[in-house]
Amino acid sequence: MILFPAILTGLIFIFEFSENRADIYLPIDTHNRCSFEALMLTDIGRFGRWRQDRQGIPGHFHTGIDIKRPSDNDDNAVIFPMADGRVISKREDGPYAQLIIEHIFLDETVWTVYEHIAGIKISVGDSVYYNQPVARFMNREELDRFGWQFDHLHFEILKTKPQKLKIDSALPERRYNSYTLICYSKEKLHKYYYDPIEYFEKNWK
Repeated sequence: MILFPAILTGLIFIFEFSENRADIYLPIDTHNRCSFEALMLTDIGRFGRWRQDRQGIPGHFHTGIDIKRPSDNDDNAVIFPMADGRVISKREDGPYAQLIIEHIFLDETVWTVYEHIAGIKISVGDSVYYNQPVARFMNREELDRFGWQFDHLHFEILKTKPQKLKIDSALPERRYNSYTLICYSKEKLHKYYYDPIEYFEKNWK
């Protein structure tokens, strides 16, 4: 964020101006959210890795990164938005709980997905800020119930607006769906998604 002083009728005002995608941050609680120093991915958590088909899920390229819990805080390891934005979808159904946030920058709009989360604190339509806790990693009790394979944050950055869904009374705030399970080719993967690591690197320069 750049602060511009302006003088008007003898008074000094400070105007805020957001640079193109400069104000973006890791979605986890670390000492420096603009550094990869504390970022750890799971063994199979890199963007673009081929995921073999398994029961009920077809083979596909991994559309995001799987971020490990950044500390030994098992109860309340908080998750933040990548940047200021607006919540467009919220899903609360166990291990696949998810938020989708829309971010409007000067030169483009992107959407971020946060999945395998718990303790969601916001609702569809809410404005959110980069330093606002919006959810947390699952705690020990939840992981014992759903499986420790969900002990990470699945994080995506979309180039294309997610797919609009018909509203389901069981999940009334789930308005959109990502393209997570339909990226069967690298062409499709890069059509819909940014590699989050490359996106951060580019915009932190």
